[in-house]
Amino acid sequence: MAKELATQLVEQLQAAGVQRIYGIVGDSLNPIVDAVRKTGGAAKGGIDWIHVRHEEAAAFAAAAEAQLTGRLAVCAGSCGPGNLHLINGLYDANRSGAPVLAIASHIPSKQIGSSFFQETHPDRLFNECSVYSELISTAEQAPRVMHSAIQHAVALRGVAVVTLPGDIAGLEATAETPAPAAFRPAAMVPDPASVRELADAINDAGKVAIFAGAGVDGAHDEVMALAELLAAPIGHSLRGKDFMQYDNPYDIGMTGLLGYGAAAEGIEDADLLILLGTDFPYDQFLPGTRTAQVDRAAQNLGRRTDVDVAVHGDVLPTLAALMPLLKPKKSRRFLDAMLKKHDRLMNKAVGAYTRKVEKTEPIHPEYAASLLDQVAAEDAVFTADTGMCNVWTARYINPLGTRRLIGSYLHGSMANALPHAIGAQLAYPGRQVVSVSGDGGLSMLLGELITVAAHRLPVNVVVFNNSTLGMVKLEMLVDGLPDFGVDVPDANYADVARALGFHAVRVTDPSRIEAAYREAFAHPGPSLVELITDPKALSIPPKIKGAQILGFATAMSKVVLNRGAGEAVSMARSNLRNIPRR
Repeated sequence: MAKELATQLVEQLQAAGVQRIYGIVGDSLNPIVDAVRKTGGAAKGGIDWIHVRHEEAAAFAAAAEAQLTGRLAVCAGSCGPGNLHLINGLYDANRSGAPVLAIASHIPSKQIGSSFFQETHPDRLFNECSVYSELISTAEQAPRVMHSAIQHAVALRGVAVVTLPGDIAGLEATAETPAPAAFRPAAMVPDPASVRELADAINDAGKVAIFAGAGVDGAHDEVMALAELLAAPIGHSLRGKDFMQYDNPYDIGMTGLLGYGAAAEGIEDADLLILLGTDFPYDQFLPGTRTAQVDRAAQNLGRRTDVDVAVHGDVLPTLAALMPLLKPKKSRRFLDAMLKKHDRLMNKAVGAYTRKVEKTEPIHPEYAASLLDQVAAEDAVFTADTGMCNVWTARYINPLGTRRLIGSYLHGSMANALPHAIGAQLAYPGRQVVSVSGDGGLSMLLGELITVAAHRLPVNVVVFNNSTLGMVKLEMLVDGLPDFGVDVPDANYADVARALGFHAVRVTDPSRIEAAYREAFAHPGPSLVELITDPKALSIPPKIKGAQILGFATAMSKVVLNRGAGEAVSMARSNLRNIPRR
């Protein structure tokens, strides 16, 4: 019996281990969706169709699944507006190094180029957010394109886009399916001369500091051994938090606008800073000190700051080659001083406003985040919305070596947390998944609560509702501008969720937070805890510059003039606790 091309392509995805496709059906996509239906679903060894409310959410969900599992994940959109909606989530996936394949269905092939209804050119549109993008124009060509797309996504850790006209998908398959080329990723071993140069730089330096990113995944113990040998404090990026913060006696926190602890000062005061597996983008937080960098992506070397020693290689084999060449540092004075400062900052600044606030209203968001860390499961997966939710999760959620924390850390999109949580929960049905959502982000893709309810996913949504776009508000104030246009209409998200079948509660009393969390996490289905938090609680970076103080002061004077002194005083009181104390 003749096989339809759509069936052949879906079979290729099955052979690649794909268990689900996220998307919304549509006429040009119907042959693919019907081929998915015929597989019988994942329970029968086939593929599930995960019907979302917006294609952007489909791409975010696939991105989360791919990031967390390391395996290929798939999303799809119908022609024109359908696949255009994928683009934001695909940017996020590609920049996060997530192996995602997107099927962008297209208008009838004979109509391409005639300004037909819903005509776009997906094969061009997705070039900037993909490692592979190709149009299928014949049945003979199709299986080879799908094969190439799979290989590119998996090998290059990025997005591959297959553009498929609906009429082509409905043709009879005429070409043989290429055999899947399974492979084990190889380690990038550094050049010995580069390792020797790095060893010489370390041996010649007095004070050494380490700054680690996501590239240290799988090398936790080896980085600890390096820090012990060199008496080096370890700072980390937000993406490096999962892999470096736990079981780390050398931890001095995180630098950057979302940062905390002594990391900013620790990396600035070193004689040599070693960047391990990080492409930390904020050069204003990187010091001008002598710097060495290790990265498997050669294009990242020296991209953010001048590098004196560049090593092209994975962190793990680099450290294996480096350690025998190093001389132990005899003095621990620099390390001990940074650890002491970090402890003081964490207890007096970051930790101070999580204590004795059980009766303070509005709720301190820091306190709510601290309780969330205590109550959540030891292997929980957290997804965080961009903005203030990133700040609170970065500062208060401990990874433990068993948890995961992901967000739109490189693309910085709003509304990522809930669709990321959908992908995470489907990938790990037995694990606790917590979407840490801001009211601004949640309201942007609010319809995905319906997706959670429809699939009965036990996703736990924790909403920090401060009725403002907090991070944007801070950006305005730092730039000397009074906050404007950042207010979010007051909405009762617990009522919305309850109407959809969620276990949902709205919390205004901080003494009720812990019980609300425990009740929600014990519920077998979807849950939502809405926390009414202080809208004037903003993130203060660990290292404050004069220009930031001037901007904040200028903005405050405008606030006083426009809205009265009371507003400014209230904001000052809410944020004094966030200012780092030396």
